Amino acid sequence: MNYGFVKVAAATPRIKVADTQGNAQAIMACIAHAAEEKVELMVFPELCICGYTCGDLFGQDVLLRGAEDGLKAIAAATEGKELLVFVGVPVKMDGVLYNCAAAVNGGRVIALIPKRHLPNYAEFYEKRNFQPYKGENRVVQFDGYAVPFGNKLILREARNADFTVAAELCEDLWVPAPPSASHALMGANLIVNLSASDETAGKADYRRMLVKAQSAKTVSGYIYADAGEGESTTDLVFAGHNMICENGELLNEAQPFSGRELLVGEIDVEKLAYERRRINTFYDTSAICGYESVVFSADSGWQNLTRKFLKHPFVPQGERELFDRAEQILTMQASGLKKRLEHTSAKSAVIGISGGLDSALALLVTVRAFDALGKPRKDILAITMPCFGTTEKTKRNAMSLMRELGVTERTIPIGEAVRGHFRDIGHDESVRNAAYENAQARMRTLVLMDIANDTDGLVIGTGDLSELALGWATYNGDHMSMYGVNASVPKTLVKFLIAHEANRLGGGAEKSLTDILNTEISPELLPPENGKIAQKTEELVGPYELHDFYLYYAIRWGFPPAKVYYLAKAAFSDRYSEGVLKKWLKNFYRRFFAQQFKRSCMPDGVKVGSVTLSPRGDWRMPSDAVASLWLNQVEQLS
Repeated sequence: MNYGFVKVAAATPRIKVADTQGNAQAIMACIAHAAEEKVELMVFPELCICGYTCGDLFGQDVLLRGAEDGLKAIAAATEGKELLVFVGVPVKMDGVLYNCAAAVNGGRVIALIPKRHLPNYAEFYEKRNFQPYKGENRVVQFDGYAVPFGNKLILREARNADFTVAAELCEDLWVPAPPSASHALMGANLIVNLSASDETAGKADYRRMLVKAQSAKTVSGYIYADAGEGESTTDLVFAGHNMICENGELLNEAQPFSGRELLVGEIDVEKLAYERRRINTFYDTSAICGYESVVFSADSGWQNLTRKFLKHPFVPQGERELFDRAEQILTMQASGLKKRLEHTSAKSAVIGISGGLDSALALLVTVRAFDALGKPRKDILAITMPCFGTTEKTKRNAMSLMRELGVTERTIPIGEAVRGHFRDIGHDESVRNAAYENAQARMRTLVLMDIANDTDGLVIGTGDLSELALGWATYNGDHMSMYGVNASVPKTLVKFLIAHEANRLGGGAEKSLTDILNTEISPELLPPENGKIAQKTEELVGPYELHDFYLYYAIRWGFPPAKVYYLAKAAFSDRYSEGVLKKWLKNFYRRFFAQQFKRSCMPDGVKVGSVTLSPRGDWRMPSDAVASLWLNQVEQLS
């Protein structure tokens, strides 16, 4: 186990029907391969020791004894290996035959889990040979020792509390109330499915949907091992469609008929455990009883994480998904603003346009809201307020975008008003401290608020989620508005949404938005140097792509700093040194804790994604919480 990750595998060896000895050898070869890969949990298909398609041969004691001998050999092969294996085998008990998953670890069979639901329709006729098991757990003898038998068993790794496993078999997944639902409620973070699902046209899509949905509903890792080559093709064909899922996400897949013997992936059980704690409707075990635990040992100590992590976890992947998600988010933002405008009977929307990313997105959203209301865009009062740090480029882009969108444009220079304010408070303009910078931001907000009052309008906030997380806003300046349309949109997503709108609008709007995308991020509160932006945000607080990554894993998933750093190294090794990652991680936690007071009184704004810092929504934190525990862990990172 490594920062909560368990290395798992679904295996489909090539077998021969009824050749239990040869099949056992093939299974043991797969186990040896998996052990070399440092796999900690491994799943084989249903009845794979003898083959699912044995038919009435299941009534032959010769086959059953051969399967038992094969299981003994497989168990022995796990001696000295830090690996839990599930293998499919027929088990005769009290004159009845059961279709079982045998859990094998440390040279022994440690559990036998019988199938609960037997299909007996269409091409399936399992009840001809097997009996379903719906009784309580019991103990049976196997190879001279006692083994737990039943389908209410949770297997728990001896040293890692979140590494918990339960099994179901094929049809168990397809019924209205799969056993895995109870397994998960009783603490199994990982569900294995030993399956022999034959292939028919279109079935793979449905099977994939089932596996993803069940892993999402149970907030679990789901490892699905399917029968493949070697099963009888007298009437059916099997494709070895193996899958590894985590909470609804398909991590890895062996495409049907690919012949892929071993499918390996890493599932984050700490993440699953956190999500279950977060969802307070998850645990309802009042109607479940009779579960027992079985302890196993499977901690291989692997080091190299092969799972890939997106640099920009807030931004969807894939061209079609990118387009659909952009439209969905923009529509949600606009719908939230539309409702607020209707409710307040606002005659206008007042928005400060800087020529930067956030105000551009806010204006685009406001235009959508007005279009949806059937209100003229001229009632959008877009105001640029140049001051000491404004560059010609940003001013030009602001004016150009306002004209292209057909809104009412106004320019109100605030330099003299700010200088008058400096005189009033006795501030020396040559002292370019926080007062020098924030007076400009607050003056802009004052202008917008008063114009809104004068036109029966609302001030539309432009600040985004990344700025809220870092507190990179002037308190009672750009921090304040009457509705914040970008409140739950992180900076990396802001860029993506603007690029989407640029492509959709085309023409002059596309040119302006593209230039805005290519402009340094800056509040422009310090005078330009040689006509260029002097105050570059990402040089002061750190790269937004890093902070958005930290925000996602530290807040959405509650990961500790050491794990966030571990994932950042995996995602950004080609872009940032470890020292740089650590420097900005420390800054993230320092600022996140210190700036909570700004979030505690942030304006309303619609939630559009999985993370929001609204004190009325997802995030409630005292403004005087201390960051010491988190910062100490960052300091200890190697």
